[in-house]
Amino acid sequence: MRIKHVAAIAAAFTLTLGLAACSGGGAGTTAEPSTSGSAAAAAPAAEGALVGVAMPTKSSERWIADGNNVKTQLEALGYKVDLQYAEDDIPTQVNQIDTMITKGAKLLIIASIDGTALTSQLEQAHANGIQVIAYDRLIRNSANVDYYSTFDNFKVGVQQATSLLTGLGVLDASGKDAGKTGPLNVELFAGSPDDNNATFFFNGAMSILQPYIDSKVLVVKSGQTDFKTVATLRWDPATAQSRMENLLTSTYSDGSLVSGVLSPYDGLSIGILGALKGVGYGTASQPWPIVTGQDAEAASVKSIIAGEQYSTIYKDTRELAKVTVAMTDAILKGNTPEVTDTKTYDNGVKVVPSYLLDSQIIVKDNYKKVLVDGGYYTEADLS
Repeated sequence: MRIKHVAAIAAAFTLTLGLAACSGGGAGTTAEPSTSGSAAAAAPAAEGALVGVAMPTKSSERWIADGNNVKTQLEALGYKVDLQYAEDDIPTQVNQIDTMITKGAKLLIIASIDGTALTSQLEQAHANGIQVIAYDRLIRNSANVDYYSTFDNFKVGVQQATSLLTGLGVLDASGKDAGKTGPLNVELFAGSPDDNNATFFFNGAMSILQPYIDSKVLVVKSGQTDFKTVATLRWDPATAQSRMENLLTSTYSDGSLVSGVLSPYDGLSIGILGALKGVGYGTASQPWPIVTGQDAEAASVKSIIAGEQYSTIYKDTRELAKVTVAMTDAILKGNTPEVTDTKTYDNGVKVVPSYLLDSQIIVKDNYKKVLVDGGYYTEADLS
């Protein structure tokens, strides 16, 4: 079983480092027209239509980039855009979406704070013939979600776990088992329990890590391995830092060292590194553990360059915006948008037709080629 698993990891790792980031995954398929929105009705006039764009927060630079990219690309096509950020406050996002509907939005693009908290707003949108695209975070428990644009979130988790194992020396650079026997102490962190993506990331990671935990190559010294225990509400860096501090005090006071930390998001990684630094990690005698991340935020890329954080997962939000804008344009012109997945994303009521993009592992050795040469950052952004 382990041999088969290692082969799968090797294939995933080789593919990841070889692909151009966020390529869109090749040829897509076309979904059947949605019956949950206004697809059966006459298409609204596209020219100058108002599109509501609801983003969760400005506290993460990726959401600022997402919002700006979507707005800019929609406006370039002649649409009007109402872009709002809710600062991770659910009632604020609810009110913002209500206002978008009242103002006459013809389509809603929603990156939800809580994927279960918008049922009434989606019912109101449906009643007004407004279709809804869930943006990067799946909206759950509603039939009134027409499409979903995102990355392959299970694969993101696989990539995070693969980079953790590579950094620990369990896998070599090609993704093959390096024969390391351990035991290596690791701790696990997951994202917000109200974000559907968080479980995909965690399950993807655990599909890779669990065999190594079972074989004692990896040891979760705290014993905290279930999603509910390791989840981090609202993806809050301070919460992650506090939990890491508690783990260090309660579990590692005997002088044992943390070898690696599975972190699902760069903001959490920075908090985790802060906790580790506070007890002496990051020195010649006590080097940094291998800490993963996600989103390739500038602060974490700088940390990777400095030899602190080990890896992050790059998800090109420019491409996600491009796909979402193409979906929007197709819908408002009375067409059926392209999707690449019609089986995976069950929101509890329906399987939502989705467009999945690819992602890429970033480490110190390839950040320049992928992020700088690819135009996502300039050298000055990372200096």
